[in-house]
Amino acid sequence: MSASLVSSLGLSSSSSSVIAMTTNSTSPLVAAAASPPPPVSVVSKRAVFPDQPSVIGDLPLSVSDLPMLSCHYIQKGLFFSPPPMPIASLVSLLASTLARGLSLFPAFAGRLSTLPDGRIVIVCNDAGTEFTFATAESLSLPDLLLPPSSDVPLAVKSFFPLDGAISFHGHFLPLAAFQLTELGDGAVFLGAAVNHAVVDGTSFWSFFNSWAELCRGGKPPPPDFRRNFFGESKAVLRFPGGRGPEVTFSVDAPLRERIFYFSREAILELKSRANRRASAAGDTTAEIYGKQTNDPKATAAKAGEEISSFQSLCALMWRSVTRARKRLLPEVPTTFRMAVNCRHRVAPPVSPNYFGNAIQSIPTTAAVGEVAGRDLCWAAGLLHRNVVAHGNETVRRGVAEWEAAPRCFPLGNPDGAGLTMGSSPRFPMYQGNDFGWGLPAAVRSGRANKFDGKMSAFPGREGGGSVELEVCLAPETMAALLRDDEFMCYVAK
Repeated sequence: MSASLVSSLGLSSSSSSVIAMTTNSTSPLVAAAASPPPPVSVVSKRAVFPDQPSVIGDLPLSVSDLPMLSCHYIQKGLFFSPPPMPIASLVSLLASTLARGLSLFPAFAGRLSTLPDGRIVIVCNDAGTEFTFATAESLSLPDLLLPPSSDVPLAVKSFFPLDGAISFHGHFLPLAAFQLTELGDGAVFLGAAVNHAVVDGTSFWSFFNSWAELCRGGKPPPPDFRRNFFGESKAVLRFPGGRGPEVTFSVDAPLRERIFYFSREAILELKSRANRRASAAGDTTAEIYGKQTNDPKATAAKAGEEISSFQSLCALMWRSVTRARKRLLPEVPTTFRMAVNCRHRVAPPVSPNYFGNAIQSIPTTAAVGEVAGRDLCWAAGLLHRNVVAHGNETVRRGVAEWEAAPRCFPLGNPDGAGLTMGSSPRFPMYQGNDFGWGLPAAVRSGRANKFDGKMSAFPGREGGGSVELEVCLAPETMAALLRDDEFMCYVAK
C-alpha cells in the first residue's frame, strides 16, 4: 500500500464533520491486483467522522477477536437497481448517515493499539473512516449478475476498498471503509471492508442494517459494547518483532468462484433426504441415529432434533466437492468447518446485539472414501451431531485451549481436502438493507479470505428458506463439480 494512501488515512480525531478529498485517478487498491485493473475510476474519497464524540473508551479484543488478526478485512456489499435520486444526493445522504452510524458504532471510527503489556485494544478515538465514490461507466447490472452458468465476474472485486488489508493493519488503517460504485446503467454497488478482529458477520450486518435504517429516517438501537464474551481473559497474542501476522493461505492460487442458488423446494428435499433413515441392507446410518423405523416422520437424530436444512445443504457440498477432488485418496481425512455464532451457546447467554466476534469453528472430519461413498444422511448426521454438541461446555473448552496456546486462526486449506463454510443464510442481507430505494438486487463479496474450499452462505433474495452459496474452488475441482449430476439437480438453472 502506497505511503500517500496510508498518509491520507491518518485522520484527525478532532473533527466531527465530513471532509472531502477528491481525486480522478484509478484506485490504488485496485491497481494492486494481480490482474489488469477493471474499468473503475475513483471520483472522490472522503474521511467521515462520527457526528458525536465517542464516550465508550477502549475495547479490549476478546479471545474470539484476537485469532482474526491474520484474516483479511471482511468484504461484503450489495447491488441496487438505479436509485430514484441524483447520484450527488445519494453520495451526500450516505456520507451524512454514515457519520451518524459511526456515533452508534464508534469502534468503526477507531484504531487498534497494542498496549505495553501486549494486550490489543480498539481505541475509540474518533479517528474516522473512509468513504469512496467511484464509477464504472462501461459496466451494467446485467453484466455483473450473470446466470448460474457463469463464474462471478472479476470486475466485482474492484468495488471494495482496502483490498488486501489484514486485520492487524487496523493499527494504522481505518477499521472500516466503504465504497459506492455507480455503473453505466445507473445501478449502484455499496461495498464495505471491515476489520475482522473487530466484528464477525452478525455485527457486520447489524451495522449495515442500522445504516440502512438511518437512511430511511429511523432510529436503530445501539449495539451492546459490554465485553462479556470472555473479555476478562488474560491471554495475550504476541508477534515477534512487532511485525504482526501474515495471511495463512496463498492469495495467488488460481480459483474459480460461482454463486449456486438453491430454491426453497430444493432445500426442503435435501432436508427430507438427510433425515430419511436408510432402508437398504448394510447401510450403517442406524449406527448414528439408533434403531431404524419405517415411520417417515421419525426423522429426529440421536440428540432428539431434526437435521436442519442448512446442515443438509452443507452435507451435500461436503460430499459433492469431495467427489470432485479426483486426486484425493479414499483413506485420507477431509474436514468440513462451520463457523457458528456462540452468543446463544454460552451460559449465561451473550446479548444478540453483542458487538465483536463471538464465533467458533466446528470441524467435522471423516475419511474421503466415507464422505464420498456413503449416503447424504450419513454425512449430514456427522455435521448435526457436532453442531448440537457445541454448547456452553464445548465453547469454554475451546476458549481454555486457545488461552493455553494463543494463535491466529489457521484459515486456508493446506492439505487440499478441506472445506470452510462462512457467513450464514440467517443474516439479514436483503430484508434488513432497504436504504430507502428498495431491496438489494444481490449480495457479493470481494477478494478477501478466499481459497480453495471456501464457501459463504447468503439468504436467497426471495426468502422462504432459499439459499445462495458463494463457492471458491480450484479450477479443476469446479469443472468436476459442474459435471456432478447429483449436485446439479439441486441447483436452480
